[in-house]
Amino acid sequence: MSAPEISWHISSFSASGGGNCVEAGPLNDGTGRVAVRHSKQQGDPIVYTKAEWQAFLAGVRAGEFDFFD
Repeated sequence: MSAPEISWHISSFSASGGGNCVEAGPLNDGTGRVAVRHSKQQGDPIVYTKAEWQAFLAGVRAGEFDFFD
């Protein structure tokens, strides 16, 4: 997978992270898949299906990851 296929996004909350950021972006292939990578290690990203990504976001919104507080 080449980088031009992905429109990378970084959270505005990561601005002071010193480059330690998670980047995510949709693949521009019409599948709805989303790629995730570390901003300092931009090798092969982890790619999630649309359903996997939606399940993750639903978990975030439902507070399933609040144990990190």
